[in-house]
Amino acid sequence: MPKVPTAIVTASGILGGYAVARWTRKRPLGGVVLAAAGAVAAREWQREAGNVTAAGLSGAYVAAFAGAHPLAKKIGAWPSVFAAAGATAVASWAVADRRK
Repeated sequence: MPKVPTAIVTASGILGGYAVARWTRKRPLGGVVLAAAGAVAAREWQREAGNVTAAGLSGAYVAAFAGAHPLAKKIGAWPSVFAAAGATAVASWAVADRRK
């Protein structure tokens, strides 16, 4: 079974987490989606690129999520979420996925 690139996992985690939180009106459910995708990606980053890379990309994932909140006040919720998802996907691809 082919592996899903972590760029897709992280982008899906941010997009899916926001969508679940918004549509269910239960923010913790969105957090579960976000955390699950982050855990899957972090495990893969650690396995493929080591602990330092996994820690750095995990930090970037959390920073993108956190940064989407103030950005949403300037450009709107969905554009902000897409920007955060894109940023995590690009970082993940550049640092880990393109090595494969």
